Amino acid sequence: MAAMRSRMRREIEMLENDPPHGICAWPKGDKLDELEAQIQGPEGTPYEKGVFLLQITIPERYPFEPPKVHFVTPIYHPNIDNAGRICLDTLKMQPKGSWMPSVNLSTLLTTIRLLMAEPNPDDGLMPEITDLYKQNHDLFVSRATAMTAQHAQTNAMRAPQASSKAQDESKEDDSDDDNESQKSSQSSASSDNEVEQSDLDDQDDDGDDTSLPKRPRPSPALFLVATFPGMRIVCPWRYIYISP
Repeated sequence: MAAMRSRMRREIEMLENDPPHGICAWPKGDKLDELEAQIQGPEGTPYEKGVFLLQITIPERYPFEPPKVHFVTPIYHPNIDNAGRICLDTLKMQPKGSWMPSVNLSTLLTTIRLLMAEPNPDDGLMPEITDLYKQNHDLFVSRATAMTAQHAQTNAMRAPQASSKAQDESKEDDSDDDNESQKSSQSSASSDNEVEQSDLDDQDDDGDDTSLPKRPRPSPALFLVATFPGMRIVCPWRYIYISP
């Protein structure tokens, strides 16, 4: 599960920052195991003016098990049935299919878009449509174009945007920057105050500013000796101060 989530974070970031041509995908809310995608119909095909919505479900064993992908938007295609299920080797485990852990969602969606442009009549999922594709291609194109106009041409491609989690992380980074800036300003103000206090102390020591009170200076004598009748007092110099 942890491996799947780590892999999906990287793949979602890749899809947001560098989406394949004619494809966009995004997570549903904050979920990493459910995504939606849009595929723009390939040029020169009956689907070229349509935008098709897909649902993607990521299994817990991903990438060692392929995701489940199906079309939500109806499409007239030999390899896609009425429920939106796709007949594609890349979506099947080996040995029946060709799924490998090295395949990512970007590559998978690109492969599905290529299947839209080049159907595989030898592995058809819809027998009637497959036969029409082989025997009367012009009629197939006419019907596929009509279904695209009915169901897919009213859709618009979604603009790429960061997931809500990424936006929250960005806000946290901005907040951290503001806090660091505030701390830096406070540190600078504290340093200025220390410099001002140091200047005042220097003026005190030099005695250049007569407006400031001067501190008492220690006597240069080491001892003060006082003699009284019957006694003699010796006091260390550090306790004796001479006022100016």
